[in-house]
Amino acid sequence: MVWEPDRNALRGRVALVAGATRGAGRGIAAALGETGATVVCTGRSSRTGGMQSDYDRPETIEETAELVDALGGVGIALCVDHLDPAQVGALADRLRADHGHLDILVNDIWGAEILKGTPAQWNTPIWEHDLDDGLRILRLGVETHLITSHSLLPVVIDRPGGLVVEVTDGTAAYNAAHYRISAFYGLAKVAVNRLAFDLGHELAPYGGTAVSLTPGWLRSEMMLDNWGVTEDTWRDALQPGRADGRPTAPEGFAESESPRYVGRAVAALAADPGRTRWNQRSVTSGQLAREYGFTDLDGRRPDSWG
Repeated sequence: MVWEPDRNALRGRVALVAGATRGAGRGIAAALGETGATVVCTGRSSRTGGMQSDYDRPETIEETAELVDALGGVGIALCVDHLDPAQVGALADRLRADHGHLDILVNDIWGAEILKGTPAQWNTPIWEHDLDDGLRILRLGVETHLITSHSLLPVVIDRPGGLVVEVTDGTAAYNAAHYRISAFYGLAKVAVNRLAFDLGHELAPYGGTAVSLTPGWLRSEMMLDNWGVTEDTWRDALQPGRADGRPTAPEGFAESESPRYVGRAVAALAADPGRTRWNQRSVTSGQLAREYGFTDLDGRRPDSWG
């Protein structure tokens, strides 16, 4: 039997996905949309222009909002720089005015994929790393999450049952035991895990739940472009002797996942009336797929971390 999302599981719920332009953020917004949620999609890449993204990429928050609409939800695109406290404060005011309350807050802000470097640049010791780049990684990957939590959590805690999802790379246990690319990158990802733990402590008296969530090997738009494939043809990257001359992807790419998979993990958590049992936990998309029974778009349950 093919798994299908419950199209009304989150009907009437309001979610905000910070960093919804592409990658996991877009996948999460889409999965919330396919379960009927109203999804506010924030980011800097907009058809209206006016803000400078750290990526020279074509994706926009409007495209994400339209995808939410197409899947059965209500998508709302708002251009916000989450490094600017004034803009995030204004976002909180608008959420109160337009919706009154926020049921689900997902923080997927990153923006430092280019700054972390290619694999050839990984494992560079801190004294050889460009300091400005390293500090920018921390601003994008940590400061944005703190500013967003500070301004938007009051819109979540005014009713019991709110869900906060902090998206990172690697579980708390894995990151505690492994060097992660560089001191700057590792610190950013560990900090987000810790932030979810601390937010869970602070949300508990209000009946809220906070988790840190990591996807596995994510087939983001940037990752697909890197291997010269699309979501429909991604398995071609595993073929040796590729006709286009591109290198073959590592064997682990076979366990990669679409952005919708981690999105369905968020939707499953949000729809679970007993989700407080996950409070302060560090979880993976594959782990939640086993728990809740959802699948990726192709019917698989990949688990890079397993």
